[in-house]
Amino acid sequence: MFQQCIIIGNLGSDPEMRYTPDGTPVTSFRVAVNRKWTSADGNQTEKTWWFRVTCWRRLAETTNQYLKKGRQVMVVGEIDASAWTDQEGQPRAALELTARDVRFLGGSRDDAGGDMEGSTSIPQGEEDIPF
Repeated sequence: MFQQCIIIGNLGSDPEMRYTPDGTPVTSFRVAVNRKWTSADGNQTEKTWWFRVTCWRRLAETTNQYLKKGRQVMVVGEIDASAWTDQEGQPRAALELTARDVRFLGGSRDDAGGDMEGSTSIPQGEEDIPF
């Protein structure tokens, strides 16, 4: 079996890098994916989905080095969904993506230039998958 998810959106926070006990780099960041449309009654409508993205090894190091809040990216990876009830008894859910490939699609919304303009691909090799 195989599943793959592709998202394109903007980073909602700067990446956070940490290391596993054996020294493997892991970077996490959030990506907002927006959809805008005109409803049947003519009103403009927008919906945002948030994804937590996790990168491993070399991909973790590279994304931590170059990505910043607001940067537009395309992430390809495997998706996992989780659901729970918070302390107030409200149902909650999260979408998590383990990245296999990250493409930098341009500067951030606030970035007029930058050293990473254009599309840059950083694939993660099969040997780098943690499972």
